[in-house]
Amino acid sequence: MTSRERAMAAFNHQESDRVPVWCGASPEFIEKARKQLGLPDAESVFLRFGDDFRRVKAGYKGPDAYSPDRALRPGVASRTPFGVERHGYAYGQPINHPLAGATVERIHAYPWPDPAWVDVSRLRAEASRYQGRYAMLGGDWSPFFHDAIDLMGMEDLLLAMLDEPERVDALLSHLMEYYMGSNLRIFEESADLLDIFFIGNDLGSQTGPLIGEELFRRFLFPHLKNLASLGHEYGLKVMLHCCGGFEPLIPAMIEAGIDALQSLQPSAAGMDPAALKSRYGKQMVFNGCIDSHHVLIDGTPDLVRDTTRKIISIMKPGGGFVVSASHDFILEETPVENVLAMFDTASDQNPVTCPGSGSNPCSRPACPM
Repeated sequence: MTSRERAMAAFNHQESDRVPVWCGASPEFIEKARKQLGLPDAESVFLRFGDDFRRVKAGYKGPDAYSPDRALRPGVASRTPFGVERHGYAYGQPINHPLAGATVERIHAYPWPDPAWVDVSRLRAEASRYQGRYAMLGGDWSPFFHDAIDLMGMEDLLLAMLDEPERVDALLSHLMEYYMGSNLRIFEESADLLDIFFIGNDLGSQTGPLIGEELFRRFLFPHLKNLASLGHEYGLKVMLHCCGGFEPLIPAMIEAGIDALQSLQPSAAGMDPAALKSRYGKQMVFNGCIDSHHVLIDGTPDLVRDTTRKIISIMKPGGGFVVSASHDFILEETPVENVLAMFDTASDQNPVTCPGSGSNPCSRPACPM
C-alpha cells in the first residue's frame, strides 16, 4: 500500500497492512535528527521515520503589521493574523490583550485582517511534488479559541461567556469570518490535491476540559461545525488537534462533524486509550497515544517499544488509529533513538542499509532514497 492508501484506510475505519504513522515534530528536533542520522535534509528524516502524511501551508502577502514573521520587534517571537505579538518559547505567549474589556462596538471597530492576504500561489506546486504518495494535510490552522484568548485574555473571555455573551459572539464572529474566508481561498486553489483539513484548538487541561459542555456548545460548537462542514463540502476529512483531557466534549465534536482527533494525550484525565477506543472508536479516528513526556522524553527505547506495541494492540482493531506522539510537536529534548523506536516498532520491519543515509541503518526496505 502507499502511505496515502494506508492513512486514508485508517480515516475510513479500515485496517490495512499496518497502522499509519504521523511525525509532527519541531524544526529543532528535525534538525537534531537529521544531524544524528547523517541525512541530507528534513524530507529524508520524514522518510526514515516512515511518516505517512505530508502537510502544505499557505503563505502570507499582507501588510507587515499582521505578518507572522516580518518586521517583528526585538523580543517578539511571532505575530498572529490578528496583530497580536507573542514572546517566549516556541510560539510564545501574548504580550498583551488588545481587546481586554472591549465593548461590542470596539470589537467591531478593531482592524480585522483580510482573508485576501492569504497567499495560495504556491500550494498546488508544493502539494503536487509528493505525487499522491502521502495523505495530504492542508487548510488554515484556524485556532479561533486561542485567538479569542489572545485578544481578550482568558479570564475576561471566560467571564464574558457567563456575563456578557454578546461580547464573545461579536469577537468569534470576526475571527470566523477571517478563517472561513482564508480556508475558502485555500480549498478553491488546492482541495483536489488534499485529503485532510487540519485545524487546531486546545480545549483540555491535564485535569479536564477548559470549559464545560454547555459553554462549549453555546460558543464554540457552531464555529467548529462550520469549519467541519466547509472541509466536507470539498471532500476532505477533518482532523482537530486538541491537547489535554477533553473527553466530555468528544460527543459534541463528533456531532460537529470532526472525523479525527490528533495528539491524544493518554496521561490526561479521562483520556485512557482503551476507554476512548471502546466508546468512540467507530465514530472517531484517534491520532497519538504514545506519551511524549514520560515515555518518549524520559523513557528508554525498550519502554518506547513496549508502549507502542501495547497501544497498537488496543487501538488497531477496526482501523481508525494513527501512531504518533501525544504532543503535536516532538520537542528538541526528545531522544532521537526513542522516536526511532516508536516508528520502527510501528512499521515492524527489520533494519537494512539505506543508500541515502550513509552508514546509518534504515528500517524501511521500500525507502525511495
